[in-house]
Amino acid sequence: MANLTATDMALVDGIFGMYGGYVLDFSNARFAAFFSRDLGVDIYHERYAIHGPAKGKRFRAFLEVAPDLVVARALVALWEYREAGLLDRGEAEKVPNARLRLSSLLVKLGGRALPADPNAVPSTPPPSTGPSEGVLSALEHDFLAMRGMDEAPQQRGYAFERFLKRWCDVWGLAANAAFSTVGEQIDGSFQHDGNTYLVEAKWQLRPIGAGMLHSFQGKLLMRPDWTRGLYVSNGGFSDVSSDAFTAQRLIMMDGADIYHALNRRVDLGEVIRRKVRYHSERRQPFARVTDLFPA
Repeated sequence: MANLTATDMALVDGIFGMYGGYVLDFSNARFAAFFSRDLGVDIYHERYAIHGPAKGKRFRAFLEVAPDLVVARALVALWEYREAGLLDRGEAEKVPNARLRLSSLLVKLGGRALPADPNAVPSTPPPSTGPSEGVLSALEHDFLAMRGMDEAPQQRGYAFERFLKRWCDVWGLAANAAFSTVGEQIDGSFQHDGNTYLVEAKWQLRPIGAGMLHSFQGKLLMRPDWTRGLYVSNGGFSDVSSDAFTAQRLIMMDGADIYHALNRRVDLGEVIRRKVRYHSERRQPFARVTDLFPA
């Protein structure tokens, strides 16, 4: 079953128009023949009628129930058909960055990226937009300096939340500061790969137990499926909590992770990405930065 987010489905709809009930310019007969000939799929089988009989609804069902690689093959075949049609009609691409965005989705599904556009005009690559060495050095200095703070624990906690927001912003993760909703406090949030992450930040030196992890997970499970969580505990996590807690949509980070990511100048977005993949593959929400990025 393909794991497509609401953002992924919106992209597919923008390119192929499935939510309008149609798919490109296919008639019913040509739609059936295309899937049968090019993909070996009977798109008019009852398993693809769960949302209705229209072509777009069948395509949506196919995206939801077919395996990742089969979905990737179908998207490539439909893209090639669409490209040929645009070329024959002399029409320009209307979906912004369609090739690049669909390529990213194909890679996510385990397939290959689309080849470069042969008709694209070569351009000079844009300069790197990553943070400067001075900015990264200052972040590392600020993190180490927090260990010597004399302020009350609550004030150190606020400083830790502000530091995490700056770290996210430096790597372009569009962070929001701490906020409150009815009956709960959220220590911050950021955007990553189309998902919204809520942040729980604990500066305390003692390891976090399973009860606090379950409490944060409860906040996530009350929100939409594209909401994920990052639990940051400077003091780490107890062995008991790691054994007792099965995370859902939640990854974990400790103070050592922060230090090594800062010291090695690792892109925070890539740290999140590798932690998510490690958890998906091994059902382990806490993967150390030193293991994910061997020296």
